[in-house]
Amino acid sequence: MALSFHYSPQDDIVETNRGTVRGYDFRGIHVFKGIPYAKAQRFHAPEPEKWNNVLDCTSFGYVCAIPEIPKPQGEICVPHRYWPMSEHCQNLNIWTPALDNGKRPVLVWLHGGGYENGSAIEHIAYEGENMARAGDCVVVSVNHRLNILGYFDLSAFGKEYENSGNAGGDDIIAALRFIHENIAAFGGNPDNVTVFGQSGGGAKVTTLLQSPDADGLFHRGLNMSGVIGPVLADFKESGEEFARAVMQELRVDSVQEMEKVPYEALAAAYLKRKPAFARQGKTSAGMPFRNSHYLGSPTEVGFRKETAQIPLLVGSVFGEFSSFSASAWDRNAFTDGQAEDIVRGQIGDSAAGELLPLFQKAYPERSPLDLLNLDTIFRLPEITYVQQRSALNHCTWSYLFNQDFPLDGGRTPWHCSDIPFVFHNTEFTPYAQIEGVTEKLQAQMFDALMAFARTGNPNNGSIPLWPCDTPQKEQVMVFDQNTGVRVNFDHDLVKQSAPVLQKWMMEKMAESQIQH
Repeated sequence: MALSFHYSPQDDIVETNRGTVRGYDFRGIHVFKGIPYAKAQRFHAPEPEKWNNVLDCTSFGYVCAIPEIPKPQGEICVPHRYWPMSEHCQNLNIWTPALDNGKRPVLVWLHGGGYENGSAIEHIAYEGENMARAGDCVVVSVNHRLNILGYFDLSAFGKEYENSGNAGGDDIIAALRFIHENIAAFGGNPDNVTVFGQSGGGAKVTTLLQSPDADGLFHRGLNMSGVIGPVLADFKESGEEFARAVMQELRVDSVQEMEKVPYEALAAAYLKRKPAFARQGKTSAGMPFRNSHYLGSPTEVGFRKETAQIPLLVGSVFGEFSSFSASAWDRNAFTDGQAEDIVRGQIGDSAAGELLPLFQKAYPERSPLDLLNLDTIFRLPEITYVQQRSALNHCTWSYLFNQDFPLDGGRTPWHCSDIPFVFHNTEFTPYAQIEGVTEKLQAQMFDALMAFARTGNPNNGSIPLWPCDTPQKEQVMVFDQNTGVRVNFDHDLVKQSAPVLQKWMMEKMAESQIQH
């Protein structure tokens, strides 16, 4: 690539319908950071942000304030970037190959961290430069309100708070509206927008499918490890009781007063009161709120007919949460028979006798020890999700990321480990360096996404034929050093192992030292 950098008053100037922005050109990619797409008063709906002078967009904008400041840890698996925080965080970043009328596909990244944490720049592999260059596309990443700022139902206190329980989702929709109105000036096609995200970001893709206000603002979706069942469940009952508990903690008498307290005090009250509500299964804050603006999880209420024909890629990772930490056993040091004995010792003879044959059939290339790291928290609800979605259309595809990494003698892939491959950013993550594997696997995953973004179909010359799913046949593209399609290959295994393994996984997740 050309080693170039241009930043001057005459270059990289774009007129939007909100005002003029100025970015810079780095190695042939035009970069705009921190463009404000909206503004909002606390707990209120976002409104378009406008400005008069040329706005310098060469610095990332604020990321959303979060309740607990994280301690950097586990960075070898999920390398983070931390940044100044504010509740005034409605901004987005754009990477584009040219400021022309190229009508390139637009890919809009929704970050992970549930609906509670995270940011558009949190993971080092969220950088959009390589994707924009290699894919000849326009990449956008979005910051929006989270936690009690973005998902706190106050509708009982007046119409002005009607959708405060989905304010973060309203921010995303406001960003998509800005993109629809302005992305052509950045070389993008407003009629070809793919929303993609991982973990909470993947869940936000589903939330958008279920949000009428987002209709027409996106045209395809990639949901990476974002079908998480009850881990990211909707709130269905009024948030009034929780709101009054928070106000009591803050010693204020109204929502208007609560709008004005410092965020640190609001977050402290939120954290203090939320656990008791969670134990009782009551509505608190930090998750989408089911109402007329967001109809609810499709696995409970069905997919909206208005979005049923939107092409969708859905997938997860072999190990997810359970692979954040190293296994207690070096699988290379044991024969299969010895490995099976260890599994029996952990889950019991009866469960091992039932599950080990199913595991060997689904994953003949793996050690029996890997059964202990098999994800079912994501994969089990994902199977149902895909069956429901594929019954409505012929444009649903599913995948599984199955590539091990050279940590601790070989570790099964963990939650977030596939992100660099999708962004064409494996050069940024040391763990992803595998001789003879990384470049090919990155090309396969990236080319599939680019084909999907351009046409709504992921098939391309770098992968085997990938048929779409049906309710009877889940045609899972298993991405690893021997990428290929496996049909319904793990359904029996996942369904039978979930009751045994989920407790194991949640305990390992609690012990892990990684953020998300």
